[in-house]
Amino acid sequence: MYQPIIHVYLMPGLAASPKIFEYIKLPENQFQIHYLEWLLPIDNETITDYALRLSKNIKHENVVLIGVSFGGVIVQEMSKHVQVRKLIIISSVKSLNELPKHMQLAKMTMAYKLLPTQLVSNIDLFAKYAFGTNVTKRLELYKMYLSVNDSHYLNWAIKNMICWNQEVPIPNIVHIHGENDTVFPIKNIRDCITIKNGSHIMILNKYKWFNEHLPSIILGN
Repeated sequence: MYQPIIHVYLMPGLAASPKIFEYIKLPENQFQIHYLEWLLPIDNETITDYALRLSKNIKHENVVLIGVSFGGVIVQEMSKHVQVRKLIIISSVKSLNELPKHMQLAKMTMAYKLLPTQLVSNIDLFAKYAFGTNVTKRLELYKMYLSVNDSHYLNWAIKNMICWNQEVPIPNIVHIHGENDTVFPIKNIRDCITIKNGSHIMILNKYKWFNEHLPSIILGN
């Protein structure tokens, strides 16, 4: 019996390129993978308008959206504009209530406005911010996955991550999270599939788990 191909769109994390998905493989007789990339934001563009603009790159109906970290926030916003078969976030948050306390404080004090200037000029600091604090020994590896160093984008992305105002999680969202995530600590996360020893960059080093389990997660009710 013929089964139509399921189109799966992957959105990388903050400033990262689709290279972070290079080890993700799904059965080609069931799925076709498409890679989404960051656009440079328009001046004063809302996250809603940005997601709408990015969703123009989705060329199929009833798709699967998968996003990592801030990309997980973006695919949630995109799902409000396109028909989605399954919405999956990895190493991300489902609402503002899952943000760590220091990000919530940065929102209240607007301290996030001070951060991007440092990040653009300090790739080591930026990598730690984007991927977590335990990256020093493998920093050269992670640098290859950072593709956007535009200061306008960084200002916009960090502001919209910290100031994201979604209060209630989207129904039926699938959240996959590592128990050792240092960017979004597991203690703040509710209703997720927990990956043992998974870090914020587990899409890279736990890819075997994703390759094994994503098909059944996508096909599950």
